[in-house]
Formats: sequence, C-alpha cells, structure tokens
Amino acid sequence: MTLSVLLNAGPWLPVPPPAYGGIENILATLIPELRRRGVHVVLATVGASTLPADERVVVYEQPQFQHLQRPYNQVMGVAHGHLQGVVRELRKRSDIDLVHDHVEVVGPAVLGAMGVTGPPVLHTLHWDLRKHPEFYGGFDGGERVLVNGVSAAQLATAPEALRAHSLGYAHLATPLAQGTDRRTGPVKGDHFVVLGRIAAIKGQHIAARLARQMDLPLVLAGPVGPYQNAAELAAGLESDPAAATNPDVRYWQREVAEHVDGELVRWVGTVGAAARDELVASARATVFPLQWDEPGGTAVVESLALGTPVIGLRRGCLPELVAPGHTGLLATTVEELATQLLRAGDLDPQACRIEAAQRFTPAVMAERYLQFYRVLLNRKTPAFSGSLPAH
Repeated sequence: MTLSVLLNAGPWLPVPPPAYGGIENILATLIPELRRRGVHVVLATVGASTLPADERVVVYEQPQFQHLQRPYNQVMGVAHGHLQGVVRELRKRSDIDLVHDHVEVVGPAVLGAMGVTGPPVLHTLHWDLRKHPEFYGGFDGGERVLVNGVSAAQLATAPEALRAHSLGYAHLATPLAQGTDRRTGPVKGDHFVVLGRIAAIKGQHIAARLARQMDLPLVLAGPVGPYQNAAELAAGLESDPAAATNPDVRYWQREVAEHVDGELVRWVGTVGAAARDELVASARATVFPLQWDEPGGTAVVESLALGTPVIGLRRGCLPELVAPGHTGLLATTVEELATQLLRAGDLDPQACRIEAAQRFTPAVMAERYLQFYRVLLNRKTPAFSGSLPAH
C-alpha cells in the first residue's frame, strides 16, 4: 500500500508562488520528490496553485496573502477557515496516514484538537519560535503531533515543551541545487543583491546605507508589504489611507527609501523566477544584514546553488549554511560586514555550487522528511495502515 500524506500549505499563497513565498517554494520543492518516492500527496492549498498533486483540498480559490498583515481581529478567521476545511476532509476519510502541516500555530492547534480521532501530524516550524510563548511554552501534542525545525539554531530557541516534541531539523532545499556542480554561471557583474521581502528584520536599510557609503552597486529585490513594485506601492498609498500603517511600508518609508537613488542603489520590486535567478547568479554576492535570527534561509541556499557567495551577519541559521572563506563571509558587526563586502571577489562561485549540490538538493530534503514520517508513524501504530516507501 502507498503512504498517503496530506501536505497543508495554508491559505496565503499558491504553490508554487509567482515570486515571493518561502514556505510555498519549499513545498513546491518537496512535493515532487515525495511523489517520486511513491508518496500519495493530498495538497491543502488555494485554488490558484498549479503544482501537480495526487489530490487537492481547497477552501479559498484565491490566495489570501493581502490580508495577512491586517489587524488580528480582521484576519484571524482566514487560517481557521482553511483548517476547518482540512479537518472536514480528514473526518470523511480514513486513508490519510499522516498530516504534514505548515500553518503557523493555527495548524497544530486545530489538528491537535482533533484528539485521537485524527491522524499523526508533523508540524514544520518555519519561523521565530519566540513569537508565540503562550502557545509553544505549554505545547502538548502527545505522541500524535510532533514538530521539526529548519535549523539547529532555530530549535535552540524553542521552549522546553516544544523541544520535547521535536524530531530534529531539516535544512531547506532548492531545485536549483540539483546538478549545479556540473553547470557554469554567467559572468559576474559588479552588483550586490539583497533578496527578500523588504522588512526591518531583513535589514535592507543597512545594506543600502553601506552601498551608498562605499560606492557599491546594490539591487534590492522583493515586495514591500502587499505591493510588488514601485507603481503598486505608489498607487496603494494614494488610494488607501491605511496602506502607510503596514509595518513593511513604514519601514520602507522611514529607513530604506532615503538610500535608494535608482542608480547606485535600486529597488526592482518582486522579480519572477528566471529574472531573479539571473540577478542573483550574476551578482558578486548576496547580502544578508539580518536583524533577526533567520530560521531557515531559503534565499541563502538559492544563492549558493546559483554560484553566488553569501555575505551576512552571523545570526540564526547562517553559520550552519555558510562555510566562511569558502562559500561566503560572516560578520559580527555592521563595520565588519562592510569590510567583508570588499572581499567578495576572493570567493569561488564553483565552491558554492559544489556545496549546494551536496547539501541542499530536493532529494536530500525529501529523504530527511521521510525519516521524520517513519519515526512519527512508528510512535502511532496501529494508526498507520499503509507501507512506507523503501529507502
């Protein structure tokens, strides 16, 4: 019999996302590998998703990301409405062996509340585990709801109750890493790049300020709140008085925009997959001036797979993903970060590609999750009636 897993992507973005979307990109990487290994995948997502799956569960036809940063009392029902649909699906069928959940807090809370009537649940933690101390500090999934992290550094921040339910961590992966050691990249340009949502935790203001001070070309690529480019942002600010209250928009206006001159420092908004890959692959380095302990580092592994070294602050998962002096450079202060930027040319792009091909391929990540599935199902026998794929 085939292992049947419900992958809960949540209601926020399609799988794969059109551009920005860390969790959804990871699921778009993981699911094809699981299916190649014989896993029957039921994907709980929005109707706009295009990733092939064996079955789908859809509550919302369109992604709900535009609501995500609205006040809690306006948005709280979105995730719960999606989970209600997932629970409805689980209750009407008995062939789902395991749920692999990716919805922050609401996922494990609702699925855990099913009690013994529900299948085993693996909940992947993609975020800062200090965000929800009231929930994680008293977490009790019994033997049925267990968790995994996306880095050792992330799990080190977990409250004791949550860590007691952890199966370990699985580093993130990217399809770009598959066979990247056998490819050559484009000729490197002069620019550096910061890739990701424009947000205070990402530290774009630091990179932009250093670029202006040091006369280094820098490209910022990513959305500002729900706005994908400058035209959308301008239109949103003009038409919606509440737009300026979005925390990412406030950050852009107060700390980043003054450094963006359109020539030395440019904001190009959200870029599609091909354009993004070209932008990163041709960069001297990607810069991660992180102002938080990044748990997973999707953009880090993508950069290495594209043959572009990583230069950043030594926080969160970066020390686990970057080999200093080999695939990147890490700094402890902003002043040291400025010095490291000048050393970008000392790093070999091919070393980055080789490291990515060994550590960050979809196959490596899929095998890690199959290990987690085995452990979880062995704790919940005889609920599991299927058979795991051979390894």
